[in-house]
Amino acid sequence: MSTPPSPGSAPPRRAGADGRRRRWAGPAARYATLVLMLVVMLGPIVWQFLTSIRGRTENVYDGVLPSQPTLDNYVRVAESFPLLQYVGNTLTVAVLAVTSNLLFAAMGGYALSRAAWKGRRVVFTVLVATLMFPFESVMISMFLTVREMGLVDTLIGVWLPGAVSVLNIMIMRAAFLAVPKEVEEAAVLDGAGEWTRFTRVFLPAAKGALAVVCITSFMGAWDDFLWPLLVLTNSDHYTLQLGLKTLAGATTVNDQRLIAAGAMAALLPMMLLFFALQRFFFKGVGEGAVKT
Repeated sequence: MSTPPSPGSAPPRRAGADGRRRRWAGPAARYATLVLMLVVMLGPIVWQFLTSIRGRTENVYDGVLPSQPTLDNYVRVAESFPLLQYVGNTLTVAVLAVTSNLLFAAMGGYALSRAAWKGRRVVFTVLVATLMFPFESVMISMFLTVREMGLVDTLIGVWLPGAVSVLNIMIMRAAFLAVPKEVEEAAVLDGAGEWTRFTRVFLPAAKGALAVVCITSFMGAWDDFLWPLLVLTNSDHYTLQLGLKTLAGATTVNDQRLIAAGAMAALLPMMLLFFALQRFFFKGVGEGAVKT
């Protein structure tokens, strides 16, 4: 015969329900926070896109969804200023920046992480110290250097100061340091030379870091506005950001729909690059070393 529960004790079923509620409370709060962050981060982008597809007769601030959606604003942007030419100029600078950063940052990171040479710590300290100086503090000296080299008003002059970033070198150095020493020793025993170890062991192990360098270098070159503004004078050499500034400042084209369409056109390549490399971007640094 079962003993009846005491008057002061809670029923077992209710205790189980309270436990389930407590277990669901934590994940629900986390997901609610993530949704809120998603809305805050993507809200301006969604608003820009909706503004870019509004019709000419619509009020920009009249409601959220456009009543007459159209892609005519993108056609008008291409007709208002040489969009394809500016995109080509920017893409040229971005591709050069990505290529040089991948090459020089990987080589510099390898030299600072694995190769033993005198003065390595001093060089590393000096490189880290340069991160404390903002771009604005060295901007004038960089411009004078580029002018002395005869590269003013050229795309090479826009690219050269960003050919390699100290931060990218530090990223690659950390990635190469994460490779187990046993893997390198095994490659040495197999007769692999310095260049073979660099290309066959360390680079495959640092795919995540390489993706980070690629994305950050592309974004930095694609979004740069201040340095091209100083270097470029001929509108035929303008990058996309300078072109968008002329579009926004033109008195004859003072239309928020066109500005939003131009901004979305500038955002699309970065989104495509990130989605193409996100698998490597979130991959753990050094994951491929053990497999290799």
